[in-house]
Amino acid sequence: MTGQRVDVTEAAGALLATLRARHGELMFHQSGGCCDGSSPMCYAQGDFLTGDADVHLGDLAVAPAEGEPFTVPVWMSRAQFEYWKHTHLTIDVVPGRGAGFSLEAPEGLRFLVRSRLLTDEEARALAG
Repeated sequence: MTGQRVDVTEAAGALLATLRARHGELMFHQSGGCCDGSSPMCYAQGDFLTGDADVHLGDLAVAPAEGEPFTVPVWMSRAQFEYWKHTHLTIDVVPGRGAGFSLEAPEGLRFLVRSRLLTDEEARALAG
């Protein structure tokens, strides 16, 4: 997966397809802590405003079992990105109550991020 900072599991993609059917286009903002812990927060596009203080990490490529593939942009605060810039993030879903205003909260599931260090090859591809 050279050149990508973000990915999504099949289970998270299935939940995203359900949420998209209900709420329209979606986005994630990786929370930096405090009330949300450090959860990836899922919003309807436009419900969370991003700006110069945020970094667009990439777009999740979601290919649901039924329906057309779609993408979901993933954002993080620029300050937090300085700590995470050497990592690859995979958005997954597990049983449990979601945090804050994230759209999956009522579903009995919650999104979480699994991280690993970028390989040297991935880091080079992202740098240039």
